[in-house]
Amino acid sequence: MAAIKAQRHPYEEPASFFKLLAHPARLAILETLRNGEECVCHMEATLGYRQAYLSQQLAVLREAGIIQDRRDGWNIFYRVMKPEIYQVLDAMYSAEGGEKPGSHGHNNTPGCPCPKCNSQTADAAENRHPTTIHTNGGIS
Repeated sequence: MAAIKAQRHPYEEPASFFKLLAHPARLAILETLRNGEECVCHMEATLGYRQAYLSQQLAVLREAGIIQDRRDGWNIFYRVMKPEIYQVLDAMYSAEGGEKPGSHGHNNTPGCPCPKCNSQTADAAENRHPTTIHTNGGIS
């Protein structure tokens, strides 16, 4: 009798995988990571979730082996380790008959403290007001 209880149903693992995806915040996080790695502070600014809540959802995805993190100074960046997850998501959007939710790929988000937004802001400011070096040695 104990041997019967130890056997797993063949659909248990796929069902667990779909349960993992059956959460709006996790889907939003995965869409944010679709075009590359992002830091938590950028996800917080773009998705509107608090950092603690994002961290809980990121931990679930990380424990499942879907994403991986790396630390760079004070920032923790996340990236997708199993890009085939997007084939599953795209098939779900198609089967649902609805449109894929709006892209949350990286764009310069006002008020976002992340390094990418800050570097884009600095680059944009530099392009608007380029430094000119005059032939007489002066700078404007």
